Amino acid sequence: MRKAEIAIIGGTGFEKLFTDVERLHVGTPYGIPPPISMGKLGEKTIAFLPRHGPEHSVPPHKVNYRANVYALHKLGVERIIAVNAVGAINTEFKPGDLVVPHDFADFTRQRHATFYDTAPVTHVDVSQPYCPELREALIKCAEKLGLPLWRRAVLVCTEGPRFETPAEIEMFRRLGFDIVGMTGVPEAVLARELEVCYASVCYVSNMAAGMQERLTPREVYDISRKVHLKVEQLLIETIKTLPPRRSGKCPCANALKNARI
Repeated sequence: MRKAEIAIIGGTGFEKLFTDVERLHVGTPYGIPPPISMGKLGEKTIAFLPRHGPEHSVPPHKVNYRANVYALHKLGVERIIAVNAVGAINTEFKPGDLVVPHDFADFTRQRHATFYDTAPVTHVDVSQPYCPELREALIKCAEKLGLPLWRRAVLVCTEGPRFETPAEIEMFRRLGFDIVGMTGVPEAVLARELEVCYASVCYVSNMAAGMQERLTPREVYDISRKVHLKVEQLLIETIKTLPPRRSGKCPCANALKNARI
């Protein structure tokens, strides 16, 4: 089986960035994820996994996050860059903005959030929930490309598939959260549990509930089309810039050290 160095998790279309593309069906102990596209970007072998399936048919609360992350790990992936659509809670953020979050809060309720349901009891550290090295690479590449980007934000992940209520958004605002989405967790945690570096590039698709008259999936789709090229540019430049090997100094690479009882 071919091995990949870096993976992108996101919506459909990003596989068009690669050459020599091959589609793989990868089995895991947690089920079979959507077909994974593997190809070349420069000298690097990249994997792309469409989070919601190739036809965007899987709602966020039904995504098999464990199968997705484990399949990439099985392919040898050590770095994951995720792309997420989010709503803005912070009024300084506007639709079309790019954001690299530095922290998250988990308000999901019924997702399989760990690989470690049995012994050995495992507690991974998420003091830095996103890989600082990957985040820094994304931020520097955005600067190089002249792409405006918010460098810090707290993402709150909700269960979905419904949008949040105005009261929920007001609660999140008072708690200090900046953006809200339905797909950022448990992806980040599962990657950490497998010692895989993970960072997210979010694009603001709408103002959150209560901050505009109503929300529709069409609005989210329209904004995603407008920002797609910017996200592509950022992904390409970041992947090309990343060194072939991790430094091993980030909290991700040794996440299981001293994590087990």
